[in-house]
Amino acid sequence: MTLSMPAEFGPHERTIVCWPTRRELYGEMMPRAEEAHAEVARTIAEYEPVSMIVHPGPAVARAAAMCGDAVDIVEIPIDDSWVRDSGPIYVVDGLERVATDWTFNGWGMKYAPWDQDDLVAGRWAELAGDQSRRIPMVLEGGSITVDGQGTLVTTVQCLMHPNRNPDLTKLDIEERLGDELGVSTVVWLPYGLNDDDDTDGHVDNVASFAHPGVLVLQGCDDEREPDWLRLDVNARWARGSTDAGGRLLEVVQIPVLPFVEIGGRRRPVPYANYYIGNGFVLVPTTGHPADGDMLAIIAEQYLEREVIGLGVGAILAYGGGGIHCITQQVPALPVS
Repeated sequence: MTLSMPAEFGPHERTIVCWPTRRELYGEMMPRAEEAHAEVARTIAEYEPVSMIVHPGPAVARAAAMCGDAVDIVEIPIDDSWVRDSGPIYVVDGLERVATDWTFNGWGMKYAPWDQDDLVAGRWAELAGDQSRRIPMVLEGGSITVDGQGTLVTTVQCLMHPNRNPDLTKLDIEERLGDELGVSTVVWLPYGLNDDDDTDGHVDNVASFAHPGVLVLQGCDDEREPDWLRLDVNARWARGSTDAGGRLLEVVQIPVLPFVEIGGRRRPVPYANYYIGNGFVLVPTTGHPADGDMLAIIAEQYLEREVIGLGVGAILAYGGGGIHCITQQVPALPVS
């Protein structure tokens, strides 16, 4: 059988999280960032096993104390905590599971060093006893979302950026995604968020599959924001796109995009950067007046799961991401 990437909403064996490591990223707010990572890990651990990767050294004891006994601590050298991007992207065929290990270059060579993060997927797979496959193409997990039935959604802004794979054409990239992740249809949304200079427009800030054929998209209700036009274009593009089964995509929009002021910076906190796990959906919130209504829209797409708003959106956005960015699922295999 051909191995393919399962959807995030499929069953998980566990979730991987990485402990914040790059102190210059958070500065004096590092304790707040550590508590946010611990809170995410503790919350997920109520539903499925969690492994927290921590850089060897003094942070190991601190992470263990803050996360509690329900979270496994794994010592692996890392440069940063965005495991969605540097960690393994698993493919399965129902019996076999392989960790695909893509080249990681610090989001277009922006944040040095990144050599340990480029190795973390393979090191994790070795410790976990999983097969791994090294792939000579730059790809971050936050730049793709799949439906588990052959459809992948990404953004032109990120995957076609010249700081990733400048020698590859759009067709080259589609062929490599098809070969390695088992997808047959790639939907190219034009844009990520306007302020997403860190990742050059990752799709996990703007889109997530709820079910095959149903794509949840981040919107923006403020016409004064550049994201109002960008996200409207994304929605219209998606509604005119077909999935691997030949169906027009059904689009569900989250209409409000909150912004926060933190550490002297104004940052967007997209609700769409949520993480789907076994029986839950974990959504970054900020105390915005629309939090309850936006969580309700998300909950309508995941009737069989508990939708949880976690007030870590501002600090993670300050670091450059969200809940989805600091998590990576390990898909479950049938028990033999």
